[in-house]
Amino acid sequence: MPPWVAAAMSPGSRVAALAAVALMTPFMLAAGVALAAEGSGAISSITADVALSCTGTHASSAPGDGLDSTQITDAQIIYNVAAGMNLPLDAAIIAIATAMQESGLRNLPSGDRDSLGLFQQRPSQGWGTPAQLMNPVYAATAFYTALVRVPHWQSIPLAVAAQDVQHSGYPGAYAHWQPLATALAGRFAASATTCQPADGRGVPASGTTRLPAGFALPPGTPQQVHVAISYALAQLGKPYIWGGTGPAGYDCSGLVMMAYHAAGIDLPRTTYQQVDAGTPVYSISQLKLGDLLFTAGSDGTANNPGHVGMYVGSSTVVEAPQTGEDVMLTPLSGYWQHSTVAIRRIVDGSTP
Repeated sequence: MPPWVAAAMSPGSRVAALAAVALMTPFMLAAGVALAAEGSGAISSITADVALSCTGTHASSAPGDGLDSTQITDAQIIYNVAAGMNLPLDAAIIAIATAMQESGLRNLPSGDRDSLGLFQQRPSQGWGTPAQLMNPVYAATAFYTALVRVPHWQSIPLAVAAQDVQHSGYPGAYAHWQPLATALAGRFAASATTCQPADGRGVPASGTTRLPAGFALPPGTPQQVHVAISYALAQLGKPYIWGGTGPAGYDCSGLVMMAYHAAGIDLPRTTYQQVDAGTPVYSISQLKLGDLLFTAGSDGTANNPGHVGMYVGSSTVVEAPQTGEDVMLTPLSGYWQHSTVAIRRIVDGSTP
């Protein structure tokens, strides 16, 4: 059994601190880069191409070599929770190193005794409910809430700070991951601060308004998902219109709302409301057809997403990007992989 599975937690005295965390919105996947709320009429982030070149995920020398996309995404979540809490980079480095030791940067559904999630936190020790601890944002927030109560946490060695939160059976092991965590956190910080295009645009415009030859939904696709995706794809090439719900044009939430309306499912009008529809999905690796992907608001938090797209399979998302663009298909890699803050499944039982 690897040490990150065996390590147990007993925060004990920090239960009161975490009670405040429980009052926060319980789940959102964290964003790599903030976006403007749809209601403002402007949506901005980094383009898919810039995201790749800045984060280096395609380069053999990139920080995090040896980690898969799920691990990188989980590290990004941890980093962005720290950023959203206005914590310094040191906090993200400690947290990423801790999660690498505890879970291998994977949202594990089990572990030693009742340990769960990225940080292998234990419900029996007051960290939260099992459902909360399987929520990466809640888990990271709980970790940071405990960390900042450690005296001199920014000046003591990383392993000491992590151990004071975790109470692990392997107190010296956290230091092993400090170089990796430092590289990852630095990469995420650089992406957030240096990759924002000067013109404020950035919803990916590198997509296509034409379906690839031979595109077809797989057998077994639930009927409502089939109808919703088919409706959305039928709108390819129509213009983005702020506030639009068709048929002449759409904004992002209008497109997915009308697509599911065609399938007999009523969704709320705005991204702020749609992000609470259906059931949560906790990782891009768990995407299924028809799932909605949300990206964050630049003047808010991950609790107020400003953009949404629909996963249509083949590592592709259909979306209404922004003023001046048409409804299009964009790749899941790049923009969506690095900027998604939440995923919601509207129809259970869909196919991958």
